[in-house]
Amino acid sequence: MKKTIITVIGKDTVGIIAKVCTYLADHQVNVLDISQTIVQGFFNMMMIVDANNSDKPFETLSSELTQLGEQIGVSIKMQHEDIFNSMHRI
Repeated sequence: MKKTIITVIGKDTVGIIAKVCTYLADHQVNVLDISQTIVQGFFNMMMIVDANNSDKPFETLSSELTQLGEQIGVSIKMQHEDIFNSMHRI
């Protein structure tokens, strides 16, 4: 299974987690792990998901999540696990 990392960052508002998770569930993306914090009114969430059974290709999921983020006022990024790991290697 290839894992995918989704990050969500922005000003905290009601429903961010619900909207992101509803989108993922609607497209058969399984949430494996989720961590979220709010620091001085700013929302930060990182999710590890399995998108292997999704009804949409990775590129479409990523693009639509970016658009969803714009609609709800946050930044949503989706990356393959190996790319995420490479970018955050010390």
